[in-house]
Amino acid sequence: MCRIIKNMTIITLLVILSGFSGMRVSAGASLDRPVLRPEIEGQWWQIARNPDLGEFTSRKQQPVDFALWQARDGTWQLVSCIRNTKCGGKTGLFYRWEAKNLTDKNWKPIGIALQADVTLGEQKGGLQAPHFIKVGNVYYMLYGDWNRICLAKSDDGKIFTRVLNESRQPDLFSGPYNNTRDAMVLVVDNKYYCYYTGHLADKNLGADFCRISRDLRTWSKPIMLAAGGRAGGTKYSAECPHVVYRPEPKHSEGRLGTRQDTGLYYLFRTQRYGRNNVSSIYASPDPLNFGINDDRFFIGTLAVAAPEIVRYNGRYYIAALLPGLNGIRLAKLKWVPIEAEDRIPRILK
Repeated sequence: MCRIIKNMTIITLLVILSGFSGMRVSAGASLDRPVLRPEIEGQWWQIARNPDLGEFTSRKQQPVDFALWQARDGTWQLVSCIRNTKCGGKTGLFYRWEAKNLTDKNWKPIGIALQADVTLGEQKGGLQAPHFIKVGNVYYMLYGDWNRICLAKSDDGKIFTRVLNESRQPDLFSGPYNNTRDAMVLVVDNKYYCYYTGHLADKNLGADFCRISRDLRTWSKPIMLAAGGRAGGTKYSAECPHVVYRPEPKHSEGRLGTRQDTGLYYLFRTQRYGRNNVSSIYASPDPLNFGINDDRFFIGTLAVAAPEIVRYNGRYYIAALLPGLNGIRLAKLKWVPIEAEDRIPRILK
């Protein structure tokens, strides 16, 4: 009886708090099904170091937002934005590494993968945050050019060329906030959900958004899905959104997330880079709602920045920036069930 009263009190408080803050009421929305908390398993190992960029090398350069994937020949590829280089403009370009196995240490440096093309409307030195997906036999790269999300493709998963639209530009969309960047794609209901971020510098405000497409060419209007809350409301508090779908623990890992499934979508949202790096994690049944000034879906943090989650041979891995911003690291990732009491927002404890 005490536990029943306690749970009823929690739900009542959630409704009251939602009413005071003007939030949409969904009492205990993240508490009605099993929730898993991601945890680092074992030790990290380094897979990439600060590269030699030849004439563009700078003592201040930093590998930042990146992506890794498996190419057609089975090798593993890693491409990172290197910022503060001597390439001019916004100082960013893409560099590539390669490895035979995902778990290898110190992947082989390959060279500069892509630079901004100002003749196609891209901002000089403005390349940001590559993301790679495979559709059929074609590999696609989504990336930021400082103002827009753009598209390139490849047959081998290594060398990419831009896909130009009717205006002879590589862009897919931009806005509603400035510096549209950090795109990643998840397939939901046989549609492409593109998560990304942007900010309003004059208001020191950042948020995560999503657009939806059936063909990677035509995209819906933006939907704001995460902003503010305990992760902060500054222009850099919603960086590198990365979403992973997990079915309930009793279900098969091979199932694709759909809106009818009872699993959850996990958003990793970076709020700080460097020595004190941290990303907040949210678990939601809705891939388009992780809370706007609303922490009901918050489940914890990890001491990582710009995380990428990879599932390979039945095991999860997490890649992230080194805290010194001088390379990229990899570790095994496990998912641990969270007890219902642990999912109560801290404000109620």
